[in-house]
Amino acid sequence: MKTQVAIIGAGPAGLLLGHLLRAEGIDCIIVERQSPDYVLGRIRAGVLERTTTDFLDRLGINERLHSEGLKEAGFALADGERLIRIDTLGLTGKYVTVYGQTEVTRDLMDAAPERGLEIIYEAADVALHDVESDNPYLTFEKGGKVNRIDTQFIAGCDGYHGPSRKVIPARVAKEYERVYPFGWLGILADVPPCHEELIYANHERGFALASMRSKTRSRYYIDVPLTEKVEDWSDERLWDELSIRLGPEAAANITRGPAIEKSIAPLRSYVFEPMGHGRLFLAGDAAHIVPPTGAKGLNLAASDVAYLSDALTGFFKHGDNDAIAGYSAKALARVWKAERFSWSLTKLMHRFPDDGSFERQMQMAELDYIASSTAAQTSIAENYVGLPL
Repeated sequence: MKTQVAIIGAGPAGLLLGHLLRAEGIDCIIVERQSPDYVLGRIRAGVLERTTTDFLDRLGINERLHSEGLKEAGFALADGERLIRIDTLGLTGKYVTVYGQTEVTRDLMDAAPERGLEIIYEAADVALHDVESDNPYLTFEKGGKVNRIDTQFIAGCDGYHGPSRKVIPARVAKEYERVYPFGWLGILADVPPCHEELIYANHERGFALASMRSKTRSRYYIDVPLTEKVEDWSDERLWDELSIRLGPEAAANITRGPAIEKSIAPLRSYVFEPMGHGRLFLAGDAAHIVPPTGAKGLNLAASDVAYLSDALTGFFKHGDNDAIAGYSAKALARVWKAERFSWSLTKLMHRFPDDGSFERQMQMAELDYIASSTAAQTSIAENYVGLPL
């Protein structure tokens, strides 16, 4: 096989890149090691920045997004007693949309055949070759034989554990990481949300988040030590803890129900530099991880794809090498700002094991300042809805 761009990974980043390139008449093939059902079985993020929804609008893959997505004009920070509302629409003129990452993936998958976007699922042992040359290629195994795709560029949208990042030589690579000493224990349930907007809560017992996927499906989290096990948390115990941490106003409106899904996700901040080497470019989790505080993961992948699709389009349509050469630096400038926001919100809303009474008072003072400062609320709102591309 031969194509202009070979994309590894059929998650939202790879699918979105493929659709943007096909819309510009650029040939591409996506290879994915898992089956479609497996990809759609991943329970992930659910808050989309305006920049992300704008791409879906531009592609015309937005019917379910607008019929089922919930437009949110703000969110709340809680300090155990009160809700501090951040009016994102009033402060920035922008809203975010609650629409699950699984649904975004489904929409992009369903639109692929009619738009000529080829996706090869269950491609085993994907390997990258000659990425430092002008003629890179991929190999993979499917149907009992080894297949090859010759291409001009490779886009690694294959997540943290994928093969793409690993072929960038150690001599040019830098890695930055912060592993957090807790995970998020989450429950998904078919119950109405306890509040019309998301609530991030800082309680003396720990962090909690009240979120939703729809008007009838809710997603809740608490932070727990990494030593905790899901099986030690019955539904009832988790609902009890959420009611305490979210505070009395939210707790009064919690509807309890059986878990559809329950899991513990570890938290980390991670950045890999550079995001490109030779004819290989990284996007999304292949290059960076953010803690889920602030909902930046999927949205940051979308901004990577925006820069990369523009750079590749410029190359194929106008012979522009500058955008290709500048992709990594441009993407990383926004990545680090998103990392800063996610890290700072994580620090503000969680109790760290080494924190004492002083650190607790600093958190309370910061939340009190945010409650009374339009400037502080504006800064948070600007980052939450997404910084400009």
